[in-house]
Amino acid sequence: MLYAVVDIETTGGFAAGNCITEIAIIIHNGEEVVERFETLINPQMDVPLYIQGLTGITDDMVREAPVFTEVAGKIYDLLKDKIFVAHNVSFDYSFVRHQLLHSGFDLQSRKLCTLQLSRRLLPGYSSYSLGRLCDALHIPLIGRHRAGGDAGATAILLAHLLRNDPEEYISLSLQKKSKKQMLPPNLSEKVIEELPYSPGVYYFRDNKGKIIYIGKAVSLRKRVISHFTGNNPNRQRQEFLRNIYSIDYTVCGTELMALILEAAEIKHHWPENNRALKRFEQRFGLYAFEDQNGYIRLGIDKLDKQGGALYSFDSLLSGQTMLKGMVSTYQLCEKLCFIQRNRSSCTGLETGNCNGACTGQESAEQYNLRVNHALNHLKTVSPSFILVDKGRDTDEKSFIWVEEGKFTGMGYFSFDTDVKDVSTLRSNLVPYPSNDYVLNLVLKYAEAHPEQKILHLESA
Repeated sequence: MLYAVVDIETTGGFAAGNCITEIAIIIHNGEEVVERFETLINPQMDVPLYIQGLTGITDDMVREAPVFTEVAGKIYDLLKDKIFVAHNVSFDYSFVRHQLLHSGFDLQSRKLCTLQLSRRLLPGYSSYSLGRLCDALHIPLIGRHRAGGDAGATAILLAHLLRNDPEEYISLSLQKKSKKQMLPPNLSEKVIEELPYSPGVYYFRDNKGKIIYIGKAVSLRKRVISHFTGNNPNRQRQEFLRNIYSIDYTVCGTELMALILEAAEIKHHWPENNRALKRFEQRFGLYAFEDQNGYIRLGIDKLDKQGGALYSFDSLLSGQTMLKGMVSTYQLCEKLCFIQRNRSSCTGLETGNCNGACTGQESAEQYNLRVNHALNHLKTVSPSFILVDKGRDTDEKSFIWVEEGKFTGMGYFSFDTDVKDVSTLRSNLVPYPSNDYVLNLVLKYAEAHPEQKILHLESA
């Protein structure tokens, strides 16, 4: 078995927008070095000053060096049938594979990460950076932050790891179905091994414990691992992977419950890497109040976080559409419902849709009676039901509660509990905020699974 120990220096931190300035490849048979290759690369772009300060590689040094395409064939031949080894292998591999693809070579290598292997096989060190680890293990590192020096030290580290692997963990890592080599550099494999194959919500955290991403899963372990597959070279993905230090999770009874919890948690924490679900925040509500003349006035306004809205909407248009329907059906006044704002006279008086509440021709008592009929009708046509489904284990069941067209929450109850014991279910209800996104998820699921609905909530 041959290993290709690789180290590169680059113009930046992600492959899609940067280039290699130096590469070193050391072919190792597990016991000794059998071949070396090292060269500067002309990146055909300026080397940033901070990179020059870190590596010592200047624009002058690479000006006469070969461009990558000129040495791509040699590099591919060295790597194509070897195990690709690096300290933080996802970084080096993403650059090399990206540059090879642009040169017409498709590299598909098994990979080993000496950083991940060191965490597993050499526990107890305060730092697993290449420099600190080499100091601790007395591995000579001549030419830090230069490809040849770092690759040489990594090759010695690899040999040390191979000698200190009594359980043959490295061989297991190289099996085709193994996901170990795909893990982010700062994430312990133990974290993945502890993830269940259950539905739920997972939380990626950075080195300070801050949540940077929240996701839902049908199978927590499979879904989390899927984040680490592939070789996307763009900046966002590379930085995202480097910032994952730990994972928390919450097991849910069903995928639907995981979707609901995910939406609530994203709204609560607003992680920087979650984007899709943020747009579902509700922004408008239907409000009712009595004016100084005693008339109940309805209107759509921005959602007040303090509450008070009778119904909520994702858009002003959807709220206005519902209100206009109420106005038409119950002959409510457009001016008193803030639909007509610009004209001094009410167009409803001209068309016969308004009975004169805006001019005092209709009393507040008569008008308010129709307003209350409209509001009560909304409640009667809005669905109320409980969805019952499987729980987190065989000893319990789960339920999702919708009341008068609003998702109110969800929870779990003992398998032996009578599902029609509404008071017991309510005592186990955990409230969650409702919005159109969540409500539509629940309504669509209920329509597809009518056998799971309990419709009679009178005792609630």
